Amino acid sequence: MPRIVTIIIAVAVVGAAAGWMVSAPKPVPDDVMAGLTGDPARGEQVFWAAGCASCHAAPDAKDDAKLVLSGGYRMESPFGTFVAPNISPGPEGIGDWTAQDLANALLAGVSPDGRHLYPSLPYTTYMHMQPQDVADLKSYMDTLPASDTASLPHELGFPFNMRRGLGLWKRINMNPDWVLTDAATPEIERGRYLVEALGHCAECHTPRDATGGLDRGRWMQGAPNPSGKGKIPAIDPANLKWSAGDISYYLETGFTPDYDSAGGQMTKVVASMARLQKSDRDAIAAYLKALP
Repeated sequence: MPRIVTIIIAVAVVGAAAGWMVSAPKPVPDDVMAGLTGDPARGEQVFWAAGCASCHAAPDAKDDAKLVLSGGYRMESPFGTFVAPNISPGPEGIGDWTAQDLANALLAGVSPDGRHLYPSLPYTTYMHMQPQDVADLKSYMDTLPASDTASLPHELGFPFNMRRGLGLWKRINMNPDWVLTDAATPEIERGRYLVEALGHCAECHTPRDATGGLDRGRWMQGAPNPSGKGKIPAIDPANLKWSAGDISYYLETGFTPDYDSAGGQMTKVVASMARLQKSDRDAIAAYLKALP
């Protein structure tokens, strides 16, 4: 075999091994949940702030049926269609998950069996959650009804069906820094946590770059609907001229200052936000008004 061919093969093997190593799933530290006891009452507020029912309840669920997290909501995107799984506390859901398992999923995008999860679960945002909130959320979710509905597979073509590549994607798109670096008041700091950690508002309202990650330089400046139908509006101060009171009222009722009402997926968001304390909705409004 010519020497040059041997060198090329050797370089390819080394490169493949290096790529395999840097793309490996990286769970959170084993002790991240150590000593934490979940509080279901607090967990209920985390549940609604994080919008869990918006994606994981059955698409046609109403009222108390929204607490049956059987999955099935279809998220269309340029990369394929993601299908929300069953996350109820039953055998078909996450009934056998520990709080550590949930922390790995939400904070690192890693499943209990050590595989990368797709970012249709917005862990690039949830990664900012406090471990105590994860413990509280788990304790509340354990009280919800179980569903025996089997989770459906995502509908993805090559190469997006190759989960290992997500390790490289995460290295580019998982940023531990806050976007709003200067939270001038405790209210804005709370709003930042609700928006940038729990509420994952940017997942819809911020444009994406070529990798499919959030373009943090255009934070909350609106984005094409991933389904290809229409546009999700900008909610940064340059584009959204509502007062803080208008924003808070909209999150509670779904009614705009122009006597219009929320539509589409936003109706589910409002239904969740309406269950939060008024001070939290006010904090979200204060955060949005504080953005540059």
